[in-house]
Amino acid sequence: MLRHLVLLKWTPEATSDQISSVVEGLRGLPAIIPEIRRYDIGTDLGLRDGTYDLAIVAEFDDADDWRVYAGHPDHVAVIDDRILPILADRASVQHELD
Repeated sequence: MLRHLVLLKWTPEATSDQISSVVEGLRGLPAIIPEIRRYDIGTDLGLRDGTYDLAIVAEFDDADDWRVYAGHPDHVAVIDDRILPILADRASVQHELD
């Protein structure tokens, strides 16, 4: 199993409608991309300064399934159309699960 973790930070100009659109787009991906085994999305609770705004935790059977997800047209569309216009910073890591 492979776990994919992503942290996103929004620009100060990002609106609540834009952020909601990102979350809605991401939440729809598991129904479209069968390679996704687990998909969790969470908005930061604001308990601490300096954190990212949104976290995505996704799990796949292997790296090939992750590559299908990464390049899937619906996933790419969410990134291009909804995330990139309001993205200030991004961090990610992929690792094997024990």
